Amino acid sequence: MRLKSSIWVAAYLRRCQNEGIFGAVRKRGAEEAGAVFIKVALLDGNAMLYAPAPQTVYDESRPAERLFAPASPQPVPEQSVEERLAKELRFDPDAWIVETEDRAGRHFLDLAKA
Repeated sequence: MRLKSSIWVAAYLRRCQNEGIFGAVRKRGAEEAGAVFIKVALLDGNAMLYAPAPQTVYDESRPAERLFAPASPQPVPEQSVEERLAKELRFDPDAWIVETEDRAGRHFLDLAKA
């Protein structure tokens, strides 16, 4: 069974805080199962966006795990990330948006599986 989105987001933000990275919920989504998007602002006008991974990459032996995929291989201008997030919210108004700020681009999503 997968953790509720609200619990996962709280744990993720705690992890960021423990590493000295500022993070906040920009848009609260559905408590139980809203999709979570993570924006990592690099504080130079660029950002990375991590979106829920496609179902095809999930491991059937670990169905409760949350996996993320970068929306682009390299940082892009923050405006591009904002445009993508606006499209995602039009498609799924129950989605969460979490934003962190880290010049090094650390995201901890490989460690934040739940």
